[in-house]
Amino acid sequence: MTSDADSIKIPGAPASEPPSFDEPSEARGPLPSKPDQSGPATFTPTGVATTAPQDAVAQQGERLTTAQGLPLRDTDHSLKAGRRGPVLLQDHHLREKITHFDHERIPERVVHARGAAAHGRFEANGEAEPYTRAAFLKAGAVTETFVRFSTVLGSRGSADTVRDTRGFATKFYTSEGVYDLVGNNIPVFFIQDAIKFPDIIHAGKPHPDREIPQAQSAHDTFWDFVSLHTEAQHHTIWNMSDRGIPRSYRMMQGFGIHTFRLVNEEGATTLVKFHWRPRLGTHAVTWEEAQLIAGKDPDFHRRDLADAIEAGAHPQWDFGIQVLPDTEDQTFHGIDLLDPTKIVPEELAPVRIVGTMTLDRNPSNYFAETEQVAFHPGHLVPGIDVTSDPLLQGRLFSYLDTQISRLGGPNFAQLPINRPHAEINDMLRDGMHQTAVHSGVAPYHPNSLDGGCPFPAMVAGGDAFVDVPQPIGGEATGDIVTREQPASFDDHFSQARLFYRSLMPVEQLHIRQAYAFELGKVYEQAIKERQLQCLANIDGELCAFVADQLGLPVPAASEEVPEVEPSPALRMVTAERWPADGRQVGIIVDDETDAAAVASVQEALHAAGATPLVIAPHGGKLGELTVQRSFHTATSVELDAVVVLAPVVDPRVLELLREAFRHDKAIGFAGDAAALLADAAIAPTAPGIVTGEPAAVTAGVLELLPSHRVWEREEV
Repeated sequence: MTSDADSIKIPGAPASEPPSFDEPSEARGPLPSKPDQSGPATFTPTGVATTAPQDAVAQQGERLTTAQGLPLRDTDHSLKAGRRGPVLLQDHHLREKITHFDHERIPERVVHARGAAAHGRFEANGEAEPYTRAAFLKAGAVTETFVRFSTVLGSRGSADTVRDTRGFATKFYTSEGVYDLVGNNIPVFFIQDAIKFPDIIHAGKPHPDREIPQAQSAHDTFWDFVSLHTEAQHHTIWNMSDRGIPRSYRMMQGFGIHTFRLVNEEGATTLVKFHWRPRLGTHAVTWEEAQLIAGKDPDFHRRDLADAIEAGAHPQWDFGIQVLPDTEDQTFHGIDLLDPTKIVPEELAPVRIVGTMTLDRNPSNYFAETEQVAFHPGHLVPGIDVTSDPLLQGRLFSYLDTQISRLGGPNFAQLPINRPHAEINDMLRDGMHQTAVHSGVAPYHPNSLDGGCPFPAMVAGGDAFVDVPQPIGGEATGDIVTREQPASFDDHFSQARLFYRSLMPVEQLHIRQAYAFELGKVYEQAIKERQLQCLANIDGELCAFVADQLGLPVPAASEEVPEVEPSPALRMVTAERWPADGRQVGIIVDDETDAAAVASVQEALHAAGATPLVIAPHGGKLGELTVQRSFHTATSVELDAVVVLAPVVDPRVLELLREAFRHDKAIGFAGDAAALLADAAIAPTAPGIVTGEPAAVTAGVLELLPSHRVWEREEV
């Protein structure tokens, strides 16, 4: 028997050999399978057994190739017309890589599989008219919308509250055709070039041998990739913040990610970034709550959205734009506007509100609407155009291609949820699932047999989409067709530093804890050390905390990163106060509690827009009052605050109160219920604890609720 603990083999290694700290630079063939792994026996397609080894059907050789065996020099950059130009259609490798990726899952979405959606309307205020001729942004225009929120990594059966980026995709059914704004709740992305999208998703998805872990990034392959491909560090630190565990879809910001180009009536162009701002504020759950909710109610976010709409607490978002000059170099204050891993701080370019969206209807059929809705960044309208952002350029191909695979053919626009609310005369014919019955004999242009119809807009009149003519440079610029990127894309750490140092101390603490948890789930020491090196380049204090939690030395920074001016607009924890609409407040009672007092508290909470939930020893009735939760079914994580009207010494109630206290929620104790403070080990003088008569306690809790949490309880 040995006393050497290192000789004990702990299961869970992701590969058959440990990785090196540095990116491997010497060519070698594929690693063998792990000893515990075995593939299926080898048979021909017609059932004849062969003598071929099992690894004969796996990848072969040292070199990276196409599916046809063509050796590749580069798989990190799209082929562009100049270093800053648009991506070329001739890029066969990009098209093969993206096409294959788009068709990897049938029929579930490869990403954003776990979603919830709602119908609504958007009303423009006219503030965008100087910048765009888009009809739906003109003053007073009201446009039907359909919004789908989602997680990115998990399957359809995963939990809502995992730490992940959230999709925020909006379909505008405008008078000029469908416009899709396909964004996220984080304003930047992991990668700068769409050719890397299969790589980041393959890294973030469950390990392919065991299909675990589900719907999360706390594992080796994710951190292996982002620590090597350091342009991902800015998005990663946002994901490690509380933005990665939102309280509700109703309390989540949305961003268009890319820089877009607006065109006004005179043809003048402006660059913009799109923002959705929730009127309920931007809030999160705590990390412990997120884990508890995943077990107690994995449908927490979709239930919250549907229940709020059903209850009449219709969520609203203001739609805003950051207006940026359309200069030749497409930069702003030194920030490259074509780099999707960068933000423009709001202190440099304020967000101008151009309209408001209200979600007021739930889908009637999840499959027909939420599952079959098809978004595409190339669904544009006159007055809104794309830029040469290489991530956006690839998305323009990928989204259309993936809809054809997922929805069974090219006619997915004819599904009811995808149908435009405008006239269609497209000359597209036949194909699977064709439900239109076309007339005429000449679906081509020009024609005379159908009287020349359909006519281009220059003949028929009316507005039309015009691709903005953009120069791509010439001999004077030195630009060539190349798989390169501009030097400005090489800064991978300054904006991650900007984000971290802009936050309040409690938010920074949560980021430090998130990195420590996620990297604590990583098996390979080399990957942990490599990510610590990235953190050292972002912030020394952040790196030191995480290194201490991992029991590893603190590395020195490997790059000289400039100091930054903090951007307070990036904070979620602020002095602002938000509406209590749809917030759930538990009212703890027993059979002896005065029904009139309970009714009074209910009415006060309801009048403030909150949802009161009576929590009693049993279900059914409490006198004439209906009980919504019993002590057995109630859980702290579904509540935003608690009002205690009875001194109930029940272990389930005491645990609920302890959790609510740990999660920084307002708690009120009315009358002799204050005796529970000692039983729950809660100090009566702790921040956010209200005592007194029922009316005063309820008023005190409502005074605290608009701040979302009692952040003073956090040790920072």
